[in-house]
Amino acid sequence: MTLSNETQIFLDSQIEYYSKEAKSYKEMAEGYGIDSNSVPDATFGIIVGCIYSSFLQIYTNQNSTPNSQEMEEFTEIIIKNTQKIKTSIVSDDAKDQN
Repeated sequence: MTLSNETQIFLDSQIEYYSKEAKSYKEMAEGYGIDSNSVPDATFGIIVGCIYSSFLQIYTNQNSTPNSQEMEEFTEIIIKNTQKIKTSIVSDDAKDQN
């Protein structure tokens, strides 16, 4: 493991936050006027982009850049949490229909 424990905890908190706020980001994606079938994928992209931006900001604040191993670990964390993020996007659909 190359990422510090603090960075991993921070990324977990970001994933948790953006998953809980998926509805807001879905509304943003809908505002782009894209095909409704593409909205969940666009929402996923927005959320991952926000998490990635936060990840890069950690390094910017330290006047550094992530190395290839750190980038790989970031990618693995996102892959590991993909289903959680996608479920949060889709679960909002189910809530809206009730």
